Amino acid sequence: MSVVMKFGGTSVADAAAIENVARIVAGQRDASPVVVVSAMSGVTDGLLAATPESLDPIFNRHVAVAKELLHGPEVDRFSEVVKRAQAQAHELLQAGAQSPSKRKVIQDAVVAFGELLSSSLLAEVLNQRGVGSRQVDARRCVITNDEHTCAAPLIKETFSHTQNQLQPLLEARVVPVLGGFIGATVDGATTTLGRGGSDYTAALIGAALNSREILIWTDVTGVLTADPRVVPEAQTIERLSYSEAAELAYFGAKVLHPKTIQPAIENSVPVRICNSRAPQDRGTLVGPQTETSSRTIKAIAHKTGVTTVQITSARMLGAYGFLRALFEVFERHRTVVDVVTTSEVSVSLSLDDDSALAEIVKELGQLGTVRIEKGRAIICVVGEGLRGTPGVAARVFSTISDINVTLISQGASSINFTFAIEEERVKEAVTRLHQAFFGREKAHTKTQNEVV
Repeated sequence: MSVVMKFGGTSVADAAAIENVARIVAGQRDASPVVVVSAMSGVTDGLLAATPESLDPIFNRHVAVAKELLHGPEVDRFSEVVKRAQAQAHELLQAGAQSPSKRKVIQDAVVAFGELLSSSLLAEVLNQRGVGSRQVDARRCVITNDEHTCAAPLIKETFSHTQNQLQPLLEARVVPVLGGFIGATVDGATTTLGRGGSDYTAALIGAALNSREILIWTDVTGVLTADPRVVPEAQTIERLSYSEAAELAYFGAKVLHPKTIQPAIENSVPVRICNSRAPQDRGTLVGPQTETSSRTIKAIAHKTGVTTVQITSARMLGAYGFLRALFEVFERHRTVVDVVTTSEVSVSLSLDDDSALAEIVKELGQLGTVRIEKGRAIICVVGEGLRGTPGVAARVFSTISDINVTLISQGASSINFTFAIEEERVKEAVTRLHQAFFGREKAHTKTQNEVV
């Protein structure tokens, strides 16, 4: 059984980082690794904003890194690959200026060069370090619909193509190296899976190959009990259930992309979050079962830039079809709803994307009175222990009793407790909650160690 190893943009940011990745892959050589790699950090953003005149720095960066890592004919070979890619990107951008209707199609084709070049370079580096490798164009494996910039994989076709492309290489003990994030339609047009889609690629590949484990290599040691930028003392969680990880990913944990979890769940493939800067650390294992722990909760996730919408209408009383009509408004405007709470005469919900808010409010006004609150943050307390532990909500709200809460929801799975507050107080709230749920345990452990 193979292991899938996904490396993010910061893990391949420069020559030293790529050299480190090569060492990590070499250390897993006996495990039949399949490598999925993101574009170098900053390259995707650069390509999204690129014009025909601004391509040189992006592509020259790849050549400069190659000259630090490769020697002999490999440098010339890779430089030629970069030269051809830049010429194609230039041509695509020129065509895009003449065909605005094809903007998304061309955007996908241009952005894909980031992953195509990083995977090509890493394969060359691995080969030169004695690890037999081959770049595999991910567009031959990940087959999608034609929803450009946020395509959905066609699972049956993706699994079949992935097995056909990769199994022969694995049987020959060759390490396949693929770019994440990118795919292709049945007709061969380049697509992308949306930002963060490299994790999704890794999960799809792992599920298709029935891999032993999917290793997501990042620049932090696993999933933490809170965002370390807000809570510097946040701790690594050793084990999460699929459900816990999915909730954390959806509600702001940056380590995992929310889509990553689904292929793993459906095919029972464990996902391990590792630190490429500290490869000896075990990180966090995400699987069907959570760890046995005295903790009621596992982590506190949060996200900012949230808008809450409240619709009040007496028509809800005793009526059927009201909620369907309400959510059809959001469907028409392709806007995702996050948290939802209802009462007898009102519905409150939260949105990440408010780009279509004006049109949405206009339509919702036909159903009832609409109230908008911007500048909100969502905090989500997650843990399997919430299922059977009374008093968690009371403990949460007593900890932040002086902070106004505007929306409250408990997930249907009973493993998350979610609420909205003013964005400007989110750091304060998360810090207090982390101290309440994790700080005492840490202090108790320290006291025990001192006694011993």
